[in-house]
Amino acid sequence: MAAVTKLFAERLQAWKHAVAYLEDYVTATEKTNHAHGKEYERVLKTVKDPLKEGHHFDQSLGGIAGMFENIRSNTQGLSNQHYETAKQLKGTILPVFDRLHTEIKNKSKELTKGAGKGSKAVDKARQQTQKHIELLGQHAAAFDSHHGTLKATDDPYVISRGVTHRLHKQIQEENNNRQDLISVQNSFAQFEAHIIQTVQQGMGQFQVVMNTQAEQIKAAYTDMVGTAQRIPMDFEWNGFIQRNNTILIDPSAPARSLADITYPNQNHRATQPLISGSLEKKGKIMRSYDTNYYVISPAKFLHEYKTDDDLAKDPVPEMSLYLPDCIIGAVNGQKFNVKGKDVSKGKIGGAFSMTHEFAFKAHTPQAAAQWYEVIKQAAGTVTAEMPDASVPNSPVTDDHVAGGATQPTPLQIQDLEKTGTNTTQPGSAVPGSATTAPTSAVQGEPGKY
Repeated sequence: MAAVTKLFAERLQAWKHAVAYLEDYVTATEKTNHAHGKEYERVLKTVKDPLKEGHHFDQSLGGIAGMFENIRSNTQGLSNQHYETAKQLKGTILPVFDRLHTEIKNKSKELTKGAGKGSKAVDKARQQTQKHIELLGQHAAAFDSHHGTLKATDDPYVISRGVTHRLHKQIQEENNNRQDLISVQNSFAQFEAHIIQTVQQGMGQFQVVMNTQAEQIKAAYTDMVGTAQRIPMDFEWNGFIQRNNTILIDPSAPARSLADITYPNQNHRATQPLISGSLEKKGKIMRSYDTNYYVISPAKFLHEYKTDDDLAKDPVPEMSLYLPDCIIGAVNGQKFNVKGKDVSKGKIGGAFSMTHEFAFKAHTPQAAAQWYEVIKQAAGTVTAEMPDASVPNSPVTDDHVAGGATQPTPLQIQDLEKTGTNTTQPGSAVPGSATTAPTSAVQGEPGKY
């Protein structure tokens, strides 16, 4: 019978340890959720600050800034949810298993006090019976050896009846203990059913708590992803364009044109040529004429350019004659000569420059006369010396022009004596001076063109 009691005690111990495992599991899960709550607070810190260069993003809902606000809100919710789960596990689920653990302990005490006590009584009765049986054996042997001479108390008959009495008492104790153990055994089946039912209830409540957490976590991440996916592809760009429409380039606006730009002193009288157009100049070596573009400026320089194009490359004069230091001869038809020094290389280059006589030829006698009159007003010396009347080879002839060759640059003239006025000069397409200069060619940026 003691073995049965011991077996039941071991079984209760096994159940107690099983429930303790569940307690430990719930406790560890509670601590993990509490730790996760703290970890999500750390996660939240990664996005809690406003976006760097945040002014580049639309601050209204529906954009990137709104997405990060949604992430912050949901991440805070995830942290709170883990704290709440830890609270529910500790306050609701863990007590279920704690109480069950206590019930198993009480059941062990009940077994010890009930069936355990009966088992001790049986053991005691068995010991007493065993002693009388041994005593009977001793006195029965003595009876045989002493031929019946014994004390009355040692009479085997008396002792045998005592054994019968003690056996009867032992059997009663065993039967009582047996009945107790049967009751315990039957109650164990019910108690184990209660244990399993309680475990199922506790795990069911555990599932509810964890499912609630899982659903809220899923909802939080679904909301975060959904918020990001609902951002229109052009939402941020359109907002950026609207916020910076005064800075960004309007693609519908026309491109800048040189003709639309004005700048200070653009039409100053010193910038307007007295006469300009194409002339032919005799070469120093080949002695043939080459056509170039020439300008006489109000500063009294005769400048030579390859062309009248200011755009293809920086228009630097190929030659410059300062007319007050030059000598001009008389006109002979289309020809006239100017004697002077090329000063286009500045002071240093001019110091080594030699004085040459340059032979020019206009395209018509009338054009030659116009050039001559302007040069004569600016020249330092005027002579009556006539240029050579012979006509050398020229790249431009009347036949070439008639055959479709490039037309000479139109001649533009203005009077040297009137360049100080603010009126349009006769023969010129541009005014002599601009008294009012614009401050800027770029809107909102003074001094830029």
